[in-house]
Amino acid sequence: MPGVSGKTDPKSPDRDALESDVVNPDGSPLRQDQLTQGQESEQTADRRSEGSDENPAGNSGEKTPDPKDRPEQNTGEDRENPNQDPGQEVKTSPNQDPGQNSNNPFAGFPGFGMFNLGDLFNGGMMGMGQGPRIKKRTKPGEKSGADGQKDEDDYPTLNIKDIPAPHKIKEQLDQYVVGQDKAKKMISVAVYNHYKRIASEQENQRELGTPEDLDGVDIEKSNILIIGPTGSGKTYMVRTLARLLDVPLAITDATSLTEAGYIGDDIESVVSKLLAAADNDVDRAEQGIIFVDEIDKLAKKKNTHSRDVSGESVQQGMLKLLEGAEVEVPVGASSKNAMVPMTTVNTRNILFIVGGAFPGLEDIIKERLSKRSSMGFTSELRGDVGKDIHILEKVRSEDLRNFGMIPEFLGRLPIVTAFEQLDEDMFVRILTEPKNAIIKQYQKLLALDEVRLTFSDGAFRAIARKAAEEELGARALRSIIEEYMMDIMYEIPKDPDIGEVEITEDYIEHRGGPRVTMRTVLPQSQEGQD
Repeated sequence: MPGVSGKTDPKSPDRDALESDVVNPDGSPLRQDQLTQGQESEQTADRRSEGSDENPAGNSGEKTPDPKDRPEQNTGEDRENPNQDPGQEVKTSPNQDPGQNSNNPFAGFPGFGMFNLGDLFNGGMMGMGQGPRIKKRTKPGEKSGADGQKDEDDYPTLNIKDIPAPHKIKEQLDQYVVGQDKAKKMISVAVYNHYKRIASEQENQRELGTPEDLDGVDIEKSNILIIGPTGSGKTYMVRTLARLLDVPLAITDATSLTEAGYIGDDIESVVSKLLAAADNDVDRAEQGIIFVDEIDKLAKKKNTHSRDVSGESVQQGMLKLLEGAEVEVPVGASSKNAMVPMTTVNTRNILFIVGGAFPGLEDIIKERLSKRSSMGFTSELRGDVGKDIHILEKVRSEDLRNFGMIPEFLGRLPIVTAFEQLDEDMFVRILTEPKNAIIKQYQKLLALDEVRLTFSDGAFRAIARKAAEEELGARALRSIIEEYMMDIMYEIPKDPDIGEVEITEDYIEHRGGPRVTMRTVLPQSQEGQD
């Protein structure tokens, strides 16, 4: 052999035979299970002498194989025990699996042969199963078809003609949300323009290979800020809007967000929730809607000398998401760590809608309006300002800055709309008009017991007055109705003869009980006579 000097033992195999496997004189491979016990001992002794530090053959140009390289040399293709080292004595462990994976670097250590590293890093340990699978997106201009051409599925199908017009969006919202006509118009127009912008960019991508127009006009994204008292329907309208448009929606609470490096959810976690709502489809998630509720809780803290990690810092961290940037987000988790896969999501085409009650904003608006001159025909009396029930519709950016929102954050929310405070008439409409009205839900529950449930007009008014007094918005309606329906829903299954129950105003005002109508059943005595 080259690089080997000295006398060679004729009984010792050459180096090529040692590195590959034991061979017969005719050159054919011979497995160890075909050897006799004496041949196994002889081969073991020869390999031990070959791998020892004192080389009887006198190696002069080659280095003794490093133990670290042994897993790469011993492929285990023709060996009964692929984890056996040439310089190691043949030993059989009672716990050894004959089908062990030869690629396991810990297989030579006692107690580690049972572990499969593929299961460990793929999320298979302890019954966790496979990790989340990400649907990869096709880069612009990439050829992914079988014939080397672009497939139609590489581009998300979104046609301008298929996008519902603003008046049709409002008509759909009217079936589920009562009132708030001005807010519904503004949101319908904003959503229509947003998805029309996305469809235009996709059409340019298909025809021109770039999302930009030839005239150089780039339509920017317009995010939405919703201001309204609690229970006025902000979250319900956004959820209904996403269902009508058939786009993924992620709803998160701003109170759980903190600056990176502190306890709490990272800012990028809102994008992770949207990706999960899109079944880890990046292309579909990049056309979804993210609704951040309780955004008023991120206002700057006044008279504080410590770092505001859950207020102003979160506003600053959300700037790049609102404007549009590629962010690396974890898949299947709310925080980044080494054991969670990562993917990149572009927020350029994600519509951000933020909302909050903003308590105390009315006083800030009234203070600004009261500073106006009280002289002239256009002046307003201070008493008229205090009685205005639509005071939130007069909000301006300076009012929100005085509340504690930073100017950079407000600049990325160009559309600001306000929800009205619910009054008694709106409560009555909420009880009966929407498709998913509360009264219709209880009527369906009793219909399963073959009982008809009705309400008198006075009962509707009485329930609406109680809801207005609690100042909890539409959420108060369910708690009030549940209070009066509990006894009825308890007694109905006990008596199968009950056919109809009417809720009256006297029952709501605790002056009487509900009107119960029994089924028309003939007495048993009359049935026997007939």
